[in-house]
Amino acid sequence: MAGTIDHNDPGGPSRYLPIAEHGLIGDLRTVALVGTDGTIDWYCCPRFDAPSVFAAILDADRGGAFELAAAVPARTKQFYFPDTNVLITRFFTEDGVGEIQDFMPVSEGSGDGGEVDRHRLIRRVVCVRGSIPFRARVAPRFGYGARPHEVTERGGVVLFSSDDLSLALTATVPVARDGRDATAEFTLKEGQSEVFALDRVDGGVEPRGCPHAEADAEFTATVGFWRRWLSASRYRGRWREMVHRSALTLKLLTYAPTGAIVAAPTTSLPEQIGGERNWDYRYLWVRDAAFCVYALLRLGFTGEAEAFMNFLTRCVCRDAHGPAGPLQIMYGIDGRTELPERVLDHLEGHRASAPVRVGNAAADQLQLDIYGALIDSVYLYDKWGQPISSGHWDDVCSLVDWVCEHWDQPDEGVWETRGGRKNFLYSRLMCWVAIERAMRMSRRRGLPADMQRWRDTRDTIYRQLMCHGWSEKRCAFVQHQDGDVLDAAVLMMPLVKFISPTDPKWLSTLDALTACLVSDSLVYRYDPQVSPDGLRGEEGTFSICSFWYVEALVRAGRVDEARLAFEKMLTYANHLGLYAEEISRNGEQQGNFPQAFTHLSLISAAFNLDRALG
Repeated sequence: MAGTIDHNDPGGPSRYLPIAEHGLIGDLRTVALVGTDGTIDWYCCPRFDAPSVFAAILDADRGGAFELAAAVPARTKQFYFPDTNVLITRFFTEDGVGEIQDFMPVSEGSGDGGEVDRHRLIRRVVCVRGSIPFRARVAPRFGYGARPHEVTERGGVVLFSSDDLSLALTATVPVARDGRDATAEFTLKEGQSEVFALDRVDGGVEPRGCPHAEADAEFTATVGFWRRWLSASRYRGRWREMVHRSALTLKLLTYAPTGAIVAAPTTSLPEQIGGERNWDYRYLWVRDAAFCVYALLRLGFTGEAEAFMNFLTRCVCRDAHGPAGPLQIMYGIDGRTELPERVLDHLEGHRASAPVRVGNAAADQLQLDIYGALIDSVYLYDKWGQPISSGHWDDVCSLVDWVCEHWDQPDEGVWETRGGRKNFLYSRLMCWVAIERAMRMSRRRGLPADMQRWRDTRDTIYRQLMCHGWSEKRCAFVQHQDGDVLDAAVLMMPLVKFISPTDPKWLSTLDALTACLVSDSLVYRYDPQVSPDGLRGEEGTFSICSFWYVEALVRAGRVDEARLAFEKMLTYANHLGLYAEEISRNGEQQGNFPQAFTHLSLISAAFNLDRALG
């Protein structure tokens, strides 16, 4: 069965499911990855950025897992219960068909008797045909597999206790202690079911069983929550299933207490097997979250946009504006600014792809493009959601004034290179966006602004990019000023309305990008051999760039090409419609999974392609 551990092949792929062979469940505070073999091999509790409890996806031996599967050879398939984030893993054996229904109940408030802090993970096993034997092993490894724990049993509850976290396992079948783990074996006949529940029981939350009736009620309530949320979508286009799956995924990546949206719920899933491009994405990137707001607003989800606006209001520091900016590029999901990066040497990494990192040193980088992404999302919220408050407008003015003062600094750029600062075209493009969108808001609502200064700076940026961002040698706009390196980030130029999508210079750029960076609809963000980024190794194609490419084709009037490229991109999704950050040469998903950036760009591309097709 997929995911079987072979100790004679310590770094071999047979010990690890491919990244794409996973689904995602969550409770708007944390998530769990569930493999197609029925194993939960990634779970952080009680929130996205907490140390892992299950991390077998990063180390098959030391990471810990919650295994639950047929005890006989079986084929498996996964799907989501329609219009929800309830995941079904089906097992097809010689003697029957069974399934595991995995979900995490969503507590919508704090006044629910502590249930919001339980983070209950429910696994209901059902035999739908014939008879099937099942087995389970619950093997938590606290603190990224580095902290010891004790196991006790009392009144049918198995308690796993470490120094700062305790989890309680209850089940409707007998569970036996096995060293640091707990195991169970049982057989189900057609129509029978059993339930496993794993609860956090710290902070006054007491252990509680999950009998069949309660599991059924929780299942119904969880299905109802997700369907109610999705019913607000206004999308009625051709790719409704993929767009709605992307929307549900973006919602899963939202941390409800603050409105923060994580870039991805995992850390250190490799961009190249055996490579060092492994990063922790369990934080809020201002850029990614702002684009998420744009995508969700497109679909009609204004509540998430409002929550994000409130998060940013708490982060903007009006008194400390210096050359590093009033905003960091990323924050903890609780708004904290310190995200120190360290390596977990005791974990081998996914398929021996070390290092495993937690924290992210890129938090200290200067990336000027974040201001354009952010203010564009504020502009769209003001236009499609509700008018921003006077306090929010003061924040916008403060940010734009800072951009006017500092836009011409070299920075690390959108791709967070670690090879030194450059005058990246994309960074300055998005500074232009920041100023231009603020000017639109000011004019539309009559809001006060230093319009003359904003206009002069905007126009200066425009002229500089048109002059120094254009390469006569490549007949294209390029990565950084007075250079010749192509970069897929320039695909945003017509998307943000900096240049006409049919401008001869842009069409020449689009042709150059197609010739050099596009492979079967897949788009490389740049060539690291030509533009050193301070890291060893190669990377796959960047899926957000592939969807940007679709949009650029649409706007250039090449709609048939755009539709073909879009349909091809859909074939690279996993079996559930989920995407990691990158696609490898052989079509495998690479990088952290699922990636918010990819799903939000899918939504935008589908929306614009639908509109062009009529």
